[in-house]
Amino acid sequence: MNIEQLRKYCLAFPSATEDIKWGADLCFCVGAKMFCVTGADSVQSGMSIKCTPEKFAELIEREGIDPAAYVGRYKWVRISDLNAVTPVELKSLIAESYQLVFDKLPPKIKKTLQLN
Repeated sequence: MNIEQLRKYCLAFPSATEDIKWGADLCFCVGAKMFCVTGADSVQSGMSIKCTPEKFAELIEREGIDPAAYVGRYKWVRISDLNAVTPVELKSLIAESYQLVFDKLPPKIKKTLQLN
């Protein structure tokens, strides 16, 4: 998956937005909360996504996937080697990350997003 494919996929989720944070990270968000982070120019540097506790434990056992810096304790993983997951699995992980973040949004925020 290249950067344009990732952008198209992530922005297809309801109310998803993108933003550049920390000068060089492309962040995809819902309700101003991140669900996927990658390099602004290329996904080859890897990406970070939120996971369930079970999936987190499974993924960090693989070569090329580690707990994400600063947010690993919240069950975020950093996939530094995109060959560690199949393209289908990667899309599934991103979709799950979006849903996990969306589900944690306050009802007030969800209501405003669903009206858009």
